[in-house]
Amino acid sequence: MKRTSQLRVCFVLPGLHRVCRGAETAFEAIAHELSSRNNLEVTLIGSGEPKSECNYKYRKVRSFKRETFERWPRIPPLRNEYRWEELSFACSLWRSYHPRDFDINVTCSYPFTNWLLRAYRRNTKPRHVFVTQNGDWAPRCINAEYKFFSCDGLVCTNPEFYHRHQNTWKSCLIPNGFDPLKFNPGPGDRNRFALPSHSKIVLVVSALTHSKHVLDAVRAVARVPKLFLVVVGDGPLRQDFERLANQLLPGRHLRLVLPTADMPGIYKCADTLLHLGKNEAFGNIYVEALGTGLPVVAHDNQTTRWIFKAQHIPPEGQPETTPYRAVPNICLLDTANIEAVAEALTQSLHCSRENASAQHQNAAERFAWQNVATQYADFLYQTVNL
Repeated sequence: MKRTSQLRVCFVLPGLHRVCRGAETAFEAIAHELSSRNNLEVTLIGSGEPKSECNYKYRKVRSFKRETFERWPRIPPLRNEYRWEELSFACSLWRSYHPRDFDINVTCSYPFTNWLLRAYRRNTKPRHVFVTQNGDWAPRCINAEYKFFSCDGLVCTNPEFYHRHQNTWKSCLIPNGFDPLKFNPGPGDRNRFALPSHSKIVLVVSALTHSKHVLDAVRAVARVPKLFLVVVGDGPLRQDFERLANQLLPGRHLRLVLPTADMPGIYKCADTLLHLGKNEAFGNIYVEALGTGLPVVAHDNQTTRWIFKAQHIPPEGQPETTPYRAVPNICLLDTANIEAVAEALTQSLHCSRENASAQHQNAAERFAWQNVATQYADFLYQTVNL
């Protein structure tokens, strides 16, 4: 299909219009940008309610929320609450999705959504693009349910994924992004979120799951006197977080669940962003912090070094043993070392914000959603024209 022809694109994900972070935010932002282009007709299919401010088409499909399944059995391929949620979504999707309506579909959900979108088509149409928003397990693994993975195009959200898959699948490297008009340097309104006015605040934006190590964030912050911890997120470890925070940070913590519109405001209220996850497929929080001019303490790996424009990457299996500063106000280190994390937090509280505007500008040039959407449009047309 030529670029002058209208391309009918469908983004499919259970949490669209219902979950306010991660892959859902990325897909909605990309779809919003793509739908402003004359040669693209964009539809989203999710389980949330329609939003009046969106200029793409939206279809709601019934699905049970992932929280419903937090205590359900863990059996392959239903390995966690996200898989149970996806299964309920796929069952409803089967009845409402019509492949003749689209030239190409996009998801990052595996296995059930990927299987349905691949199976429910005629003569290789519509084309199917898979995005590694939640990791590259599906295209990477060859055992269990993963051996049934397939796609026409693979969007890799970091260089490590791209180098791993470029010779196996039609692949491209496209990062996630942020809105530079919303995430920008400036003073925050702490009263709006009932935050202490005189305390130094460490912000954690994360799902409360084992892989995000939020409980270790509590332990690290507890080692720094008078530091206040704000966690924005939810998940199965919410009760464990409250118990540990009440024990180690009495009167010095707050957990919030916020809509997308409130996220720029909470970043501006913080003094440092802390994230202890070690295997992020990208990490939207990093570019949002860059856009806001916020200091960051995060795990040192290839993806974070790429996002923060670090030039030197240690050999495979040989991580740096000391904290690494990629750009001003960014500290990358082994976040398994709680004492080192606490020391990095202490140092970050004294970082200057003089370079905040330059940091915002650099982030906008690399990660603005408008630029990310342009890369998606190019790859979608390439994949349709296979």
